[in-house]
Amino acid sequence: MAETKAKKESLLDEIEDQIRTIGVLTSGGDAPGMNAAIRAVTRTALSKGLKVRGIRRGYHGLLKEEIIDLSARDVSDTIQRGGTILQTARCQAMRTEEGQQKAAAICKKYGIDGLVVIGGDGSFAGAQKLSHLGVNTVGLPGTIDLDIACTDYTIGFDTAVNTAMEAIDKVRDTSTSHERCSIIEVMGRDAGYLALWCGIANGAERILMPEEKDYDEAALIADIMANKKRGKKNYIIINAEGVGDSINMAKRIEEATGIETRATILGHMQRGGSPTCKDRVYASTMGAMAVELLCAGKSNRVVGYKNGRFVDYDIEEALSMKKEIPAHQYEIAKILAI
Repeated sequence: MAETKAKKESLLDEIEDQIRTIGVLTSGGDAPGMNAAIRAVTRTALSKGLKVRGIRRGYHGLLKEEIIDLSARDVSDTIQRGGTILQTARCQAMRTEEGQQKAAAICKKYGIDGLVVIGGDGSFAGAQKLSHLGVNTVGLPGTIDLDIACTDYTIGFDTAVNTAMEAIDKVRDTSTSHERCSIIEVMGRDAGYLALWCGIANGAERILMPEEKDYDEAALIADIMANKKRGKKNYIIINAEGVGDSINMAKRIEEATGIETRATILGHMQRGGSPTCKDRVYASTMGAMAVELLCAGKSNRVVGYKNGRFVDYDIEEALSMKKEIPAHQYEIAKILAI
């Protein structure tokens, strides 16, 4: 009799530990490929007999209880769309203990025992807090900045860098026609990966990144003049948003060199557009993996792509990692600009 009771209690404990409902949200800046990840989370979970709840407007929407049921049909014809069908927002309240406890309570109220958070480091910090409050969480790296240290790939970077590359090619055409110097500002407030990749891909003469701290404008002007004397018909500077000041920089260069100089700020166009094949496939793979991790009883994890493999890390470990611009790539960019 006691043995039968113990077996029943063990079975009940096992059922309670199982994931029944998975929530999914996108947080922070939007990135192409987020919809592919949402679609993969939804369909993978439904294939396992789980319920799926979409949370609109990230953590802000969670605190406002903007929660909807998601079906397979709800995510049909979304994989090719940019942005995020769940919308996104930044949420200061999730940085407070009160906000975190409220978010955990709302998850429990709606039966969300597993939560997939698609976003950057700030979003992962929120997921970490929820995990400590009893909500199983898995983070997916969604940012066009490629600035998450635990992964070589982030959802949206490939699309954003290709969007910027194509725009810069067009600017170079007109810059050559008018024999101009062109400063093209790409996104990247704290990280210069978009600038670096575009600088190499577009054959820029100079790349300015926030990681460099200060740059020598006098040396830059001297190089522009030297290139002009060698017969170059344009001079392309890729400038990261974190360096900024592109319009004033253009004025200073024109005054110093006498060469017509124009600034082009690409801005938020880099966030939009249909995701590339890579962003669709990798985001789908990561979304499916997130559900597998939750069903395996894992929590407080971040999915990444490292050395050619999809892997997962503890969120604490992921957040403690530091990422630096690869010095060899920057050196290659300088050599190729000669």
